[in-house]
Amino acid sequence: MSVEGWKLRRLDEIGEICSGSTPSTNNLSYWDGDITWVTPNDLSKLNTPYLITSSKKITQQGLKSCSAQIVPIGSIILSSRAPIGYLAISLVDCCTNQGCKSFNLNPEYDSEFVYYNLKYNINKIKNLGEGTTFAEISKTALSKIQISFLENKQEQTQIATILSTIDRAIEQTEALITKQQRIKTGLMQDLLTKGIDENGNIRSEETHEFKDSPLGRIPVEWEVKSLQECVEFWDGKRVPLKQSDRDLMQGEIPYYGASGIIDYIDKYIFDEDLILVGEDGENVVSRRLPLCFKITGKSWVNNHAHVLKPVFNANIDFLTERLEFFDYTLLISGSAQPKLNQRNLRNLSFSIPPLSEQKMIASLITNQNRSIKEYETEKEKLMRKKTGLMQDLLTGKVRVTDLLNQNTATN
Repeated sequence: MSVEGWKLRRLDEIGEICSGSTPSTNNLSYWDGDITWVTPNDLSKLNTPYLITSSKKITQQGLKSCSAQIVPIGSIILSSRAPIGYLAISLVDCCTNQGCKSFNLNPEYDSEFVYYNLKYNINKIKNLGEGTTFAEISKTALSKIQISFLENKQEQTQIATILSTIDRAIEQTEALITKQQRIKTGLMQDLLTKGIDENGNIRSEETHEFKDSPLGRIPVEWEVKSLQECVEFWDGKRVPLKQSDRDLMQGEIPYYGASGIIDYIDKYIFDEDLILVGEDGENVVSRRLPLCFKITGKSWVNNHAHVLKPVFNANIDFLTERLEFFDYTLLISGSAQPKLNQRNLRNLSFSIPPLSEQKMIASLITNQNRSIKEYETEKEKLMRKKTGLMQDLLTGKVRVTDLLNQNTATN
């Protein structure tokens, strides 16, 4: 069903589609010039819609030696293989390698609007990818794809302005998250090596007494202990469940694996505060998710996470943060299936303050975590709002003039 003001267009109708190429890498005179030469890898590193440079550049001689062609500022760059789907608006004249296709847009199309419209319809493009080693979409196949485009350029620009405004808000929030995470890293470095005194001040050797230890200089009040002196290992109580078994046990109790909750069931093994440490899997190396995390209340844990119960003189929040801060690279065995085994974990040594100081340190870190979480929650809200706006504005379900009038009335 067509929407008034929108028309189904083949992608070769919105502008010229240009393929890319690579000059010979054996000829040094083709490289390190001043022409921006874009690859899918360049697009993958962007955290905004805009491309302003590339990791490699070519010379005029290199450009003439291959079939790459310059596309102007405002062109849309799409990665067409390895993988399909990265998008950017070029803010410089540029060319690309053969892993990208560029849209040199007709004047009746707003660049930002086309960017958001292609992004909204990116699965339609990905689904036409072909190939066995890696998916790729040809210029011919890309040209034939049909997508609805708004005809009125002024309205296109208004939609793009709304979506780019919320994108900027997301970028600003991400920058605040990054800043708070850097602050936390610095704070952790101080708190876990120097600690804080009874007045809440970070210690230094100029003002406080330190001593030598197997791990270097530490506050005189601290001790060096192995993890097995601070916790009981409850790995023997873990029970893995197959998916088919869990399907018959659906409930509200979390079922944990190496990287967090993977299901909810109606039975539990544990009912207390514990620390889980991922035992194996990709996250043991990448650390994209927390490797060490605290769980509370009723729970079931499979055999991919170590289960640790802190002893009486170890604060669980302090220990959780201390363990998460470690670099486990030298303790991991296996390459195909990285594993952090219990023996290595048991013998892990670290400096630890008295219980009262552990609690003070944990409180400071918790406050910093709270600040990060607030910004992360704000980012999630903005992302949901953006998704809703794209669904409304890029389908014609809501006209931008109606939305602007609604906002004006609200304000």
